This record gives sequence, structure tokens and C-alpha cells, in this order.
Amino acid sequence: MAKVVTFGEIMLRLTPSENFGRFVQADKFNVIFGGGEANVAVSCAGYGDEAYFVSKLPAHEIGQAAVNSLRRYGVDTTFVARGGDRVGIYYCENGCDMRPSKVIYDRANSAIAEADPADFDFDEIMKGKDWFHWSGITPAISDKAAELTKLACEAAKRNGVTVSCDLNYRKKLWTPKKAQSIMTPLMQYVDVCITNEEDAEKCLGFKPDADVEAGNTDAEGYHAIFEQMMKQFGFTLMASTLRESITASHNGWKALIYDGNEFYQSKRYDITPIVDRVGGGDSFSGGLIHGMTKWNDPKKALEFAVAASALKHTIPGDYNVVSEEEALALAGGSANGRVQR
Repeated sequence: MAKVVTFGEIMLRLTPSENFGRFVQADKFNVIFGGGEANVAVSCAGYGDEAYFVSKLPAHEIGQAAVNSLRRYGVDTTFVARGGDRVGIYYCENGCDMRPSKVIYDRANSAIAEADPADFDFDEIMKGKDWFHWSGITPAISDKAAELTKLACEAAKRNGVTVSCDLNYRKKLWTPKKAQSIMTPLMQYVDVCITNEEDAEKCLGFKPDADVEAGNTDAEGYHAIFEQMMKQFGFTLMASTLRESITASHNGWKALIYDGNEFYQSKRYDITPIVDRVGGGDSFSGGLIHGMTKWNDPKKALEFAVAASALKHTIPGDYNVVSEEEALALAGGSANGRVQR
């Protein structure tokens, strides 16, 4: 059982109550919680790991509801600081067929965006832990959050904790220029880098020779760029999801991993219909962390992570509530959907 720490923002998610309804049609919204690193923590907890989520939330009832949503799935919230005025909000309109999904943020001045170093004892948080995960979303929230991310990474390295980062570029939060100015220095702390073609280019200035929009997701397009990034930043492992967006309801899904010696491409999943793709990348990160800490085998960890994240596309909400057994069964070829009796 690994001890995994994640650091970031958990938000209130509002989705039109009518299935695939548009924002302008909605007179009711479904309420759930989610957010990149929170989603990873839930995934790891579901596989039996000790998962700790670190953030700051208001002391009022909505903040408590966010905490409760994590506890429900076994995430340890001991290190969630309380205070501030806002829980970040995002509105999600689920796409269908040729109409893409849409996200609108209302997260300015949230509690974690305004948090201070005094809110967290990162050395205490990292003590005795095995893995620390963060994503590029967190330093994009605010300059304060970027500084906290750096402090968390420094504490992780002091305590011998493996650090992973999902680059996770979000154009609605910052520009490529700002992203690269913040993310590039943070890479010195990262052991495992998780990315895709857009994130590598926007966050770090590396462009793979792959055209995902045109369906060209062959692993060969990533080889040179992965080798260059590993040489420049000293990563010990790199992984990339490869998504083919045929329509909003139909995606191809696979991934690539590189350990400095061998490139390995996973099997491909044809996912249709998609129930909810939000959190798909986070579920991949959670599966990869669990796979590497349990088996220390990049190929097995990759196949587990891809299967787990393929299953996430069939589940509404941000959280990937599948078990290790279910992900292993799919990775092993059990995809017929027969009723389990």
C-alpha cells in the first residue's frame, strides 16, 4: 500500500440536469465535486492506497461538503487547511456527437488561490510518504498557488518522495508564455512527467511530431521529444495519453511510456458512447501512480492506467470509482460488459 499525496484545488461542478442539456436550457444543475489532483487521490484510494489530498477550503458548509466528498471515497483530508471565502466553481456542459463539451470557470479568489505558506507544513505532510503528485493546473490558479507548488516539491525532495506532474495546460487559466515561465523551473523537482501533445508544447515548448486532430497518434511521433525532455529535465519516466477525438461521444484511447531505454505503447480502446470524459487524464495519472508503486513495471503500470482511464469515460462525474480488480480485468481483455452475478 503506497502513501500518495496530491496537492491542488477541488471545485464545485455544476452540470445541466437534463442529460446533454445546454447551459442556456438549464433551470436545474447537478452538483458534484472534482478537480485534477482530487480526482487522482480518489483513484488511488479506490485501489487501496493511502491517499492524502492537500488544499485549502472555506470553513463553511460548502467547503465541508467538498471535504465530505473526498472522505466518502477513502481520501485522507487531514492536511486540508480551512479558511478563505470561496470554493471554486466550474460549469460543465457535456458534449454529444459532433458538439464538444464546454467548461466555464468561476474560480477566481478561491481559498486555495489565496492560501499562504503558513497554511501548510509541507515537511510534515511529506514525511514517510512514497509519492507526491501535482498538475499544471495548480500553479496556473494564482501566483500564490505557484509558490506553494514549489514549496511542496522542495519538501517532497527533502523527504525522498517520488514526484510526478501532469502538465495539464489550461488555456483559460494562463498563456503559454506564462506557463513556460512557471513550469520550466518546476521540472527540476519532477521524476515522472505525464503529458500529451498540447501540454508538452504549451507548458514546456516541446512539440511532438504527431497530429492528433488528424488521427496521427503513432508513438513514433513522440520518441524524439521524450528523449529531449528526459535529457533536459532529468525525468526517470515519461508517459503520454493519446486521444483520438472522433466525436465528443466516440474516442480512441491509448498511451505511451518511456523509461529512458524502451518506448512502450499500450493497447487501444475504442470508447463509444462516452458518458463523461472529464477526469479521464486524472484517472490515467492515478492508475499510473498505483501501478508503479505496486508493480514497479512500466508496461504493466501503463496497461493498468489506460484500462482504468478507459473505464472512467463510462462513469459520470470527475471521480473514477473503479477497483483495481475491474481495471486489471479490462487490461486482461474482459470488455464484454456481461452482468457480474
